[in-house]
Amino acid sequence: MSDRLGAVVGDTVMLVSPANIQETVTQFAQPQMRRFRVVGIYESHNKEYDGVYAYVSIVAARNLFPARGGMAQEYNGIEVRLHDMDESENVKHDLEQKIPSSFLVSTWYDLHKDLYSIIKVERWLAYIILCLIIGVATFNLLGSLTMSVIEKTRDIGVLKSMGSTNRSVVRIYLLEGIIVGLLGTVFGSLLGYVLCMLQERLHLFRLDPSVYIIPALPVEIRWTDFLAVGLAAIALCSAAALYPARRAARLIPA
Repeated sequence: MSDRLGAVVGDTVMLVSPANIQETVTQFAQPQMRRFRVVGIYESHNKEYDGVYAYVSIVAARNLFPARGGMAQEYNGIEVRLHDMDESENVKHDLEQKIPSSFLVSTWYDLHKDLYSIIKVERWLAYIILCLIIGVATFNLLGSLTMSVIEKTRDIGVLKSMGSTNRSVVRIYLLEGIIVGLLGTVFGSLLGYVLCMLQERLHLFRLDPSVYIIPALPVEIRWTDFLAVGLAAIALCSAAALYPARRAARLIPA
């Protein structure tokens, strides 16, 4: 806002009150105006605040809005900052129990509910897409295990002739699929963790600060996400090993 107005500390700016603007237009009356001197410039690194909000004292704000606007002798809102933002819902519940129902209590989530709802949908979509990518990768495992069944036909026949049951043959191939999935999950999780740490500290993937309110792609490491993706990978690898295992069990030793 300071850049747009060309105002620096010490300059004087004129503020026009929006109160009773209808009477001002219809009756050609002079609007409520006040002169203010710029005593400081703040930067919150949030375009929604830096380009819109200017702060004045409570006394000056009351003088800027006439009594008919309903703001001369009272406040229209109070903001509370918590030490732990995760406690906002509990504090909201406590406030709603103590103050009249005519007051509206909104948390940081309520004020940006649409944005966070979209983020939740995107997280689920990203998880589904990642599972599809893992599913495509498991076709390589399916193909390699199927080729192993074809190449090891004679060995499987020898095992069966020595007394191996169909269940034991199935268990061998399922165990191989689980081991491959487990190794891939461990190494992939470690690689993802290292990349997330580098992004969090070194900002490998930067964003244009003139367009976005953040300098780099934000990253938050959640172990639940690693666990969910890892379990999905192991489950898909195990499912990919089912067909080769059953095919190997159906082989006739002769």
